[in-house]
Amino acid sequence: MILLLDRWLGLADRLSRYAIWFGGALVLASAFLVSVDVLMRKIFLVTMGGSDELSGYAFAIGTAWALGFTLLRRANVRVDALYARLPAALCAVLDIVALLSLALFLGILTWQAWSVLNTSLAFDAHATTPLQTPLWIPQSLWLIGFGLFIFTLVPLLLRALLALLSGDLPTVRSLAGARTIEEDAADEASHTASLKPLDQ
Repeated sequence: MILLLDRWLGLADRLSRYAIWFGGALVLASAFLVSVDVLMRKIFLVTMGGSDELSGYAFAIGTAWALGFTLLRRANVRVDALYARLPAALCAVLDIVALLSLALFLGILTWQAWSVLNTSLAFDAHATTPLQTPLWIPQSLWLIGFGLFIFTLVPLLLRALLALLSGDLPTVRSLAGARTIEEDAADEASHTASLKPLDQ
């Protein structure tokens, strides 16, 4: 079981890397589009139109597609002022509770996203903007992002839960615990060491 979950997590990690590149590319493309639109309005007094609409879609989709990567890297913001002072066993239990709460919230959010998409498909809904964007397109991409997040969250939760039940608290912390200052500092030091000097 553990081997299966570890393989699942490995696949989720690879997919999340592709997803974050896709999401980042969307956000960068929207930033470029908005910049061009602003310059055209300033210099030529004309507008392409729709850049604000497209950037809104890009932000929503890019955020959804980045959620899995954020979860696996434990990069989500957590208030840990009290958490850092609690016993390791209690921290591990709280980590599982946090993942379960996230799973519940994500389940509700994904269900509602599917409902919105289903409604748009049923009524052939289009945006009330000059672009008249068929809403199923951005909504589908948005929903896929939540699907990828679920695909990442399920094995992570199960693996952390098995580790807790077996008393493997370090594994629970490495999978689901809040990042420590020491971990962040070590990552920064590793990244800095890998950089090449400009004069080389």
